[in-house]
Order: sequence, then structure tokens, then C-alpha cells
Amino acid sequence: MYPHSNHQTDKPILDVREVSVRYNGRDALENISFHLHVGERIAVVGPNGAGKSTLFKVVSGVLSPNAGEVTISGSQPTAHSCIAYIPQRSQVDWNFPVSVADVVMMGRSAKLGPFNFPKKRDWDFVGHALETVELANLSKRQIGQLSGGQQQRMFIARALAQEAELMLMDEPLTGLDTPAQEGLLDLLDRLRADKVTVMVATHDLEQAAKHFDRIMLLNKKIVAFGDPESVLHSDNLLSAYGGRFRTVDGNNLVAVDDSCCDEGEHD
Repeated sequence: MYPHSNHQTDKPILDVREVSVRYNGRDALENISFHLHVGERIAVVGPNGAGKSTLFKVVSGVLSPNAGEVTISGSQPTAHSCIAYIPQRSQVDWNFPVSVADVVMMGRSAKLGPFNFPKKRDWDFVGHALETVELANLSKRQIGQLSGGQQQRMFIARALAQEAELMLMDEPLTGLDTPAQEGLLDLLDRLRADKVTVMVATHDLEQAAKHFDRIMLLNKKIVAFGDPESVLHSDNLLSAYGGRFRTVDGNNLVAVDDSCCDEGEHD
């Protein structure tokens, strides 16, 4: 994968500085600052209402912060087509009459421009992306006929067709069985060779510790951000989850009550 022309190679792939967001007079994110390195795997964890989805929307340029700045390789998110935001599956109309290949081709829209039809080069990108995620044999299938794991792979293929270098995935593992989850995580690991940086919002602390380079523990503010061992200890978890967190004495299990929040936005 080649770097985009508006990238400054001496800048972080993602740099978030003092970002705050307010909804209806209430804080959704407070003074968030961090940066990511090319090819990293980052898990974002925290209770419902912590601001995970809000953070992803700010990074992707969908939502403007009330304060602070986000840059992608040195420039504003809206100046880039290299950011792929993959929403929660519950936000997608799976009855819409489009095929897997149609959805993956949507990743080429920024390259095509308005009123231009796909060319052979664009279909080559789509074909390669589908092969990478092992869905080439399902390219003509209507999207609602896919399993949950296949649906997530399709969105990753769309991101690859887009030539995305930063992929934001909001709860991609929710509702998937264990083999589908493991397959998806293995696929994300393979993308490291293409220097694709990945941020994944998840509630599964064990998976976050096992499969990701660094973990961001978020509850409107960054409670901790670093390697799993330094982040996932009881003081940090208690600070993030409050009364919804408890440890089970005598082993390494952690139980978290992630009941629905009373915030305006459900993450």
C-alpha cells in the first residue's frame, strides 16, 4: 500500500490533541490527547456511554469537536480518503438490495469522483480486497445473506478497496461466535503487513489484552493508555467502570456490569 499524497511521513498516522465534545450541554469527551503509530492495533474499552463511538466519529471527520484538533499524518481528517469508519452492524439495513461486490465498490467512491463509472482498475481493487478477506466466492450474494463474521469481512474489504490506512471498527466482534471472532482478529493481524493501523472498540477485556498492542481505557476522559499489563489493573478499571466493576478473588477473571447507560448516546 502506497502512502497518500497529502501525508507527511514524519507525522503520526493519528494525532489527537485536547479534544472535547459536548452533547446537549453534557460532556461526551473531555480533553482527549493521544497519538498512534503506523500499523498499531489499538483496543478502546470502557463502559457504555464512555464516548467510544463519539471518539471514532471525531477521528473520521464525521463529527467536529467543540475543542481540540485531530490530524491524520499532519492534516485534517476531512482532507483524507484513507480513514475507514466501520459502524456497528446494528446500524446497517441488511435488507437493502445490494451485493457484497457493490458494497466493496463503495470504497472506491472517493477515487471515482461524481458521475464517474468504475474502471477495470477499480474492479481489480475490489477483487483483490475480496480475496484478502476470503469472500471472493460470495461477491454476488445479497449482504443480508451473509453471516455476522462475513458481514464484518465485507466492510474490511470495502476499507481495503478504499486504500484505507486507518481503520476504525465500532464493536465488530459483538454477536459473533468464537470462531468468527478469532478469524476476524487473525485477519486484522495480517493487515499489519500492509501498514494498516486499526482501532477497535470492544467490551471484551480478555480479547483486548490478548490481541492488541495497546489499550485505551476510556470514560469520557482517558483513564489509562498503554500496554495491556499496565492498563488492565484493578485501580484503573475501578476508576473507569465505578460501581459496575468487580474482581473475582483468587483468579484473573474480571466481571463488568455493562448495563445500558443513561447518557444521550448509547455506545
